[in-house]
Amino acid sequence: MNDQAQFFVGWGTLSLINAGLAQSKNRSGFLWWLASLLLGPFATFLIVVVDKVPSSEA
Repeated sequence: MNDQAQFFVGWGTLSLINAGLAQSKNRSGFLWWLASLLLGPFATFLIVVVDKVPSSEA
């Protein structure tokens, strides 16, 4: 596989991991997945440093 293809596979994998991280913090996985496609590793940093959203269970 050439370098460009490996780059896109890695970027796509990172975006899926970010979506899972976002969902674990009660945030929208889909929106973070889209943001991760644009921001890549910077989005990972943002997900890690933001606080978890409290669940609205009563």
